[in-house]
Amino acid sequence: MLLGGVVRGGESAGMSAGVLLLATACLSAFGFLLQVSGERSFSINYNNNCFLKDGKPFQYISGSIHYSRIPRFYWKDRLLKMYMTGLNAIQVYVPWNFHEATQGVQNFTGDRDLEHFLDLANQTGLLVILRPGPYICAEWEMGGLPAWLLQKPNIILRSADTDYLEAVSNWLAVLLPKMKPWLYVNGGNIISVQVENEYGSYYACDYNYMRHLRTLFRFFLGEDTVLFTTDGNTDREMTCGTLEGLYATVDFGTDTNITEAFNRQRRFEPRGPLVNSEFYTGWLDHWGDQHAMVDAQKVSRVLAQMLTMGANVNMYMFEGGTNFGYWNGADHDSRFRSVVTSYDYDAPLSEAGDPTEKLLAIRDVIKEFREIPSGPLPPATPKFAYGFVTLRKVGNISSLLNTLSPLGPVESKYPLTFEEMKQYYGYMLYQTTLPRDLSEPTPLISPLNGVHDRAYVSVNGVFQGLLERDTVLVMKITGKKGDLVDILVENMGRVNFGSKINDYKGLLSNLIVGKDTLTDWKIYPLDIDGAITGGWSQALTKAQTEPSVGPTFYMGTLQPNGLAWDTFLKLSGWTKGQVWINGVNVGRYWPARGPQQTLYIPGPLLSTTQPNNITVLELEETSAYLRVLFMDRPELSTLAGKS
Repeated sequence: MLLGGVVRGGESAGMSAGVLLLATACLSAFGFLLQVSGERSFSINYNNNCFLKDGKPFQYISGSIHYSRIPRFYWKDRLLKMYMTGLNAIQVYVPWNFHEATQGVQNFTGDRDLEHFLDLANQTGLLVILRPGPYICAEWEMGGLPAWLLQKPNIILRSADTDYLEAVSNWLAVLLPKMKPWLYVNGGNIISVQVENEYGSYYACDYNYMRHLRTLFRFFLGEDTVLFTTDGNTDREMTCGTLEGLYATVDFGTDTNITEAFNRQRRFEPRGPLVNSEFYTGWLDHWGDQHAMVDAQKVSRVLAQMLTMGANVNMYMFEGGTNFGYWNGADHDSRFRSVVTSYDYDAPLSEAGDPTEKLLAIRDVIKEFREIPSGPLPPATPKFAYGFVTLRKVGNISSLLNTLSPLGPVESKYPLTFEEMKQYYGYMLYQTTLPRDLSEPTPLISPLNGVHDRAYVSVNGVFQGLLERDTVLVMKITGKKGDLVDILVENMGRVNFGSKINDYKGLLSNLIVGKDTLTDWKIYPLDIDGAITGGWSQALTKAQTEPSVGPTFYMGTLQPNGLAWDTFLKLSGWTKGQVWINGVNVGRYWPARGPQQTLYIPGPLLSTTQPNNITVLELEETSAYLRVLFMDRPELSTLAGKS
């Protein structure tokens, strides 16, 4: 996914005759190409500027789908909808950190069963364009790189750095052999494999790194596999992102001059098929943004122009899905900006997998270029408005430390980061005492902007305010010498694009109160997810009905009604926090900042016969009603103050 470098030009009024001739030469060569009987093959025909599948000219019309953002239960439904739209391929990222959250321990089961996903795509009739990284961007936590890489404080990510290359080589030695049987030539459905991802947008421009990756991919996947690169539509990006032996492709959206973009690809790849590897059907949202939308008619018109040129097109995204748990990424240009939980992307299939008007417009275009499957498009999954549920207060973080941090704290004179504590995601509690009396409100300062990303500050259990990366570096507190200071720090997702992806979390530098540096910390790693999955919040009997201010847990139950349909959770009157449904972390909410107002709750998470447990960690404050609402439709475009 590209977050910069797109040339903004006028809409292409016509097509370059040179580009059009090169692209369409492939089709005229059809009669001169021979297929070897019984052999499966996929290759590039440089003479006729096209792909060859089993010896015949082939043009793919593809869409991006991220298995890591969609519950396994719905994979088949989404793939079938893509197939019935007329796509003949899908494009798939593999997030390294999704499979290897702990160094050396890989997980390919359940929602992480990549081979099952490939098999479903194969059964559905969809070819696969695989993008195994190791870096993927994708608005995903740290661009798919595992945070444990940051235990090496001087590591240079996405480069020929020895520590980085060792970790990458070990990972690819696990992943790529799993992928080899799924190559098209081996009877599978993977037709091409991307090496790295938009490397030209990264500052390092390290050709030795790219050569190392090329060697690894060739070793594990064979000499005949079509390997390619994808880069933004600028000379600089194409220069640093391309390498001999890797087919160079370009990406761009609806506001780009198509002819100029493909002419740029031609300068780096004089012969071969035209390829737009990421044609943007929509865009991402950050908290506080207006909800991004891209006009459906614009998307369908530009798609038609590219297909008329004979270009191969992948639509990014076709379904975006959801950043469940802590998996959202972030950007850092002038300041840190976290990506919202919904990855709806204004894509042809909605966050919940429902066909949109944009999908129907795209389908009408595809009909003009290839025969699409007969039969009806599968309908939207059923939704249900389960209504209001009243929650009860369970307790604040510090009162639950025996449960949330069973191993107890690590003591350190100065703060330690999430990475040093080997807790990579979620929340951590930093605890110390006031060094002197503060009878007057006294500044608590993060002088080096060291709060990554939000710190919720309480003194003797009384919430006093917060510090926020890049925006709130000072707040005022009061208290007496020896009073307990609790600072809950939230990791809001690591930067996934650009030069700041080595994004350490926690308190990265000292905090100062008045003229004193706070020292002698107790640092509690918090296994909130493990505790909730274990059922602790439901086992508590002394729940209270009054809300608190500051980080507090609330719980309630949605009674079963015989249905387990998709629904959307709205938290009106709540400020910011995290939600778990039946022990599953469904993501962050922040209606106070917007634009997203509802969380997508997949139906398969719900029980039709047992009470459904709802756990909410509210970080700031909520209304006295303590109610949440289950709706039958999403609200993704309401900014704070306009709901």
